[in-house]
Amino acid sequence: MSNSAPSFRVAIACGGTGGHLFPGVAVAAELRERGCVVRLLISPKEIDQQAVRTARDLEFDVLPAVGLTRGGALAFAKGFAGAYRSAAAAFRVNRPDAVLAMGGFTSAPPVLAGRAVGALAFLHESNTIPGKANRWLSWLVSEAFVGFPEAADRLHTARSRMTGTPVRPEFSAVPAGPGAARAAARQALGLAPERPTLLVTGGSQGARGLNDLVLAALPQLRQLVPDLQLFHLTGPADAEKVTAACAALQIPAVVRPFCGEMHLALAAADAVISRAGASSLAEIAAMRVPALLVPFPAATDNHQFFNALAFEQAGAARLCPAAGTTPGALAASTAELLGATPAAVAMRGALAQWHFPGAAARIADEILTAIALARARAGGPPARIAALAATTSLSV
Repeated sequence: MSNSAPSFRVAIACGGTGGHLFPGVAVAAELRERGCVVRLLISPKEIDQQAVRTARDLEFDVLPAVGLTRGGALAFAKGFAGAYRSAAAAFRVNRPDAVLAMGGFTSAPPVLAGRAVGALAFLHESNTIPGKANRWLSWLVSEAFVGFPEAADRLHTARSRMTGTPVRPEFSAVPAGPGAARAAARQALGLAPERPTLLVTGGSQGARGLNDLVLAALPQLRQLVPDLQLFHLTGPADAEKVTAACAALQIPAVVRPFCGEMHLALAAADAVISRAGASSLAEIAAMRVPALLVPFPAATDNHQFFNALAFEQAGAARLCPAAGTTPGALAASTAELLGATPAAVAMRGALAQWHFPGAAARIADEILTAIALARARAGGPPARIAALAATTSLSV
């Protein structure tokens, strides 16, 4: 990409979960490559603080927002107001040309604050069923970008574009599949290079229900795959429990609460058992890892179920609802996908249709072109507008 663009400013509101943050980081990296000044707007949650440590060279601000929970309307309102004031104060000093909302409770205040200072507004919706924040914001933005085509019909913006969900550049840098790259990834994570490897991940915040289901399946899985090893991301609460269970079954395992190197974890894996957050699915597709998807049953509007269903209907994963999946069934399905079986090979091929390697670039193109058009209408300097247009694949 060209790095000769004028230093236009883009704020990306992407905190609250890794599913919002990591795609935002991918877009931020693309915009920075084109010479833009980018700031991430994140929440005070620990997952955000952990994740941004892996986002090197990106600037960020923490907004005092809190999610809306039952009985928590007052705290939400106070957090919303505080986040709006913080964003507005920052935007008065460094006015953004555009604000991109990635969804979640940190998105709305920056979009409102950006609109108040004349910034363009955009959103990205990664799930099949848009979240509440994005459904509301879709009335206010110039364009919506979606990760699943069916999401567009549930938004209110007049303009939407199917881009897929961006993944960070490292997910393209480490190839999936057998060979030296897989062995190197396993060694980097403390795993044996030659053993069949199962990755278990509950998403950025872990998942106790998923952990318990996997532990219940492990005795039978150990019998089916005697040389199995695990790389298990438990979240903050279950690391000791999972470590003890693996030790009792004599299953070699690397157990961590959180992993900032998911590209290595997926590169190392023969198969993955995962929740069905859209960002996790995009990363699984990028690395072509056969997947068993256990949707989080309490997800808003049951959106993880519909994410997983879309992948299963395309042959790209198996849907394993927690309420209807026995430990024996999970063990049998996992064993089948751990080898070079016809099912695993077919799933790797089907995952290709859900990988959108140009997603971040397409989003950057649209944002930068819209800024260029806005500046042209406002009578901006022709040379500045031409330089910006040269960094996109579109014409102004």
